[in-house]
Order: sequence, then structure tokens, then C-alpha cells
Amino acid sequence: MSLIKVSDAAAERMRSMLENRGTPDAYIRFGVKTAGCSGLGYKLEFADETQLGDEVLEVAPHVKVLIDAKSLIYVIGTEVDYKEEKLRSGFVFENPNKKGECGCGESFTV
Repeated sequence: MSLIKVSDAAAERMRSMLENRGTPDAYIRFGVKTAGCSGLGYKLEFADETQLGDEVLEVAPHVKVLIDAKSLIYVIGTEVDYKEEKLRSGFVFENPNKKGECGCGESFTV
């Protein structure tokens, strides 16, 4: 069982972002941060190296995701997708641990 699931569309977008940055061998760090009225929000950011305690997942060829130890308990089982719509595009997270979210959907609780 994988700690998280990353759709093909999300993996392709991550790969494209790393290539556009000029660092195709770098990582995408996935985790949570304090945010919004419900308490937690997701974060995706570039990482050039691993840190002590990171879980390293190769979610597709040439796409490696890092999850730090503090975030891991909040994101286990999360499905990450990438959606493109007429008015917006971005990563979408489906977290089975989520107990609630704020009205705008920007933050969540577990």
C-alpha cells in the first residue's frame, strides 16, 4: 500500500513543474501547514534535497514526492489529482482522514 496516491495527471504536472524549474531530478514536498479557519492546509513545494525523517515516494518515473514526518499522520491515504477547468486549474486533494473543512474549502481538520 502506498502512503498517498498520485493520479497520472498530477504526476505529469509535477514532472512538468520540475522540468520548467530546470531541476528534473529534484523533489516535490507534500505536506500540511497551519492555515485557514479549520486549522490545516496542504502545501506542495520544490525540494532540492531530503531531510531527516522524510518519506520518499517515487510516484511516477522521474517524479519523487517527499512527505515530512510531521505531515505524514495527516496525509496518509490522500489522493492527489490535478484538474484543469475553464476558470481555474490546480491540485485537488481527497483525504480520507478529513473530519471537516472550512466553508471555502481552503483548510481542513482531522
